[in-house]
Amino acid sequence: MPALPVLLQSGMIMTEENKQTEQQFAIQKIYLKDVSFESPNAPHVFADGEWKPEVNVQINSAHQAVAQDQYEVVLSITITAKQNEKTAFLVEVKQAGMFALSGFGGENLEGMLSAYCPETLFPFAREAVADFVNKGGFPPLLLTPINFNALYMQQVQQQQAAKASQDAAH
Repeated sequence: MPALPVLLQSGMIMTEENKQTEQQFAIQKIYLKDVSFESPNAPHVFADGEWKPEVNVQINSAHQAVAQDQYEVVLSITITAKQNEKTAFLVEVKQAGMFALSGFGGENLEGMLSAYCPETLFPFAREAVADFVNKGGFPPLLLTPINFNALYMQQVQQQQAAKASQDAAH
């Protein structure tokens, strides 16, 4: 089935008068790039009292250009659940997607790749995590929604602050 283009923003058509380009965004493919599930203390963890795990969630994203106006974005989620100081399970999911983006300038392109694309991938990663945890014999684990735009803006502010303090030191 061919990829259906998803138009994020319809900009202006390029003409001699305005010299603006049209911004286009299309999801080309969404796929599971890597997955791992471990339950190193099974079956003992199932008999280790009431299920009240300590859960640690780590989320990262990375992107790379694959071709002109084509990018792969990978959303990595690692979850460790411990019950009574013992690892109950460890699940790692790398949900990836191929995206076509054209007409976005530097900062806008970085925002699309670092916030919008991971946000698009998150529901698929969330489903994979829930499925593997459930198949591992544990109660469902549903990750809460994440505001990737706020995380990206926080990262940009931290980089700007670091650059400002570095410039002030020189």
